[in-house]
Amino acid sequence: MTAQRAYALSTLDALEAESIGIIREVAAEMQRPCLLFSGGKDSVVLSYLARKAFAPARVPFPIMHVDTGLNFPEVIAFRDAWVESQQLRLVVASVPDAIERGLVQEEPNGSRNRIQTPVLLEAAEQNGFDALFGGARRDEEKARAKERVFSFRDDFGQWDPKDQRPELWSLYNGRVHQGESIRVFPLSNWTELDIWTYIQREGIDLPQLYYAADREVVERGGMLYAVNEFVPLRDGETAEVRRVRYRTMGDANLTAAVASDAVDVDAVVAEIAAVRVTERGATRGDDKVSEAAMEDRKREGYF
Repeated sequence: MTAQRAYALSTLDALEAESIGIIREVAAEMQRPCLLFSGGKDSVVLSYLARKAFAPARVPFPIMHVDTGLNFPEVIAFRDAWVESQQLRLVVASVPDAIERGLVQEEPNGSRNRIQTPVLLEAAEQNGFDALFGGARRDEEKARAKERVFSFRDDFGQWDPKDQRPELWSLYNGRVHQGESIRVFPLSNWTELDIWTYIQREGIDLPQLYYAADREVVERGGMLYAVNEFVPLRDGETAEVRRVRYRTMGDANLTAAVASDAVDVDAVVAEIAAVRVTERGATRGDDKVSEAAMEDRKREGYF
């Protein structure tokens, strides 16, 4: 008799298969899904997986970008090029437009993260979205670790971590009543290193801000911020040119760079394998407001 050969998936293949299965299940079960897209590495990988899930057909749902008006120009340019190359449908929910209409008001600290929430909820309601895919991972921030893969939201779009559905044996319950919705996180079991290793394997394009280059920055509170239209120099500050890159893509006025010599994906993978601080913990100034900053926003409806 011929000996049977054991069949086993690699870690990346298993993660890919799980994520694609979740994406397909949502497309089959929910009425009007939508994928939230920021132009960051996680949302890029998520949209890539969605494209792979339905190829050679087009992705059967749109992607939505909540545009704060404070994005790095490179990210907006990448978003538009990515949408065209992947044949995606883009919905833009504009925070500046919402400010002008009086839906939200500017925060005194200059952050638009909290006021993104009403804009997101309004766009979801107007388009009738009953499921929103997000690229959050459980290793990036403490509040993210409380999320289920299918995260139930009430008819106000709010999240209660104590009122979530069991997911035994990876069985997901997407049933919702009128006005309720589900946030879905297919990358829940991925780590930052998994994301970068997958980008390396698949040859996925990313904004060049993710790779090290000589950039003009200013140090504030131990963090390196790019000097630009959103971060002008204050009195007494001096800019310097440093070799830096970004580990996450957020608003340009609140997202810091890290010192790095990783100029390509291979070098980034090696660098991430050695770090012990999450990308949000190291570079996102908006998460420094309080220990529960992210959880507070999520309870209000943030993704």
